[in-house]
Amino acid sequence: QVQLVESGGGSVQSGGSLRLSCAVSGFTYNRYCMGWFRQAPGVEREVVATIGSNGVTRIAEGVKGRFTISQENGKNTLYLQMNDLKPADTAMYYCAARSWYFGTCPTSDSYAYWGQGTQVTVSS
Repeated sequence: QVQLVESGGGSVQSGGSLRLSCAVSGFTYNRYCMGWFRQAPGVEREVVATIGSNGVTRIAEGVKGRFTISQENGKNTLYLQMNDLKPADTAMYYCAARSWYFGTCPTSDSYAYWGQGTQVTVSS
């Protein structure tokens, strides 16, 4: 059974930093994509960053230069380092995973496996 468990969310002031973690278990695909998505109230869920099994990363334009996605221990732990946070970054953040064999990771929410989410709140 695949499980993704996020942690590291919280409340910070504008300009602060947080590092989100996603512990992944039971995910056995060797070719895959993993990603971070976020959803604010009343807004559609949007991609923040993705990383493929080939190590290629994609960062959404709105957070480029501030957020970094990385992995540790192969695909067992996924991170999202968030610096210079802004109130507009306030949202529930989700990690996601799927098998993928075709190159650049998709940015749609077509991922098969999702965590429960961790809340990030940025105050001005």
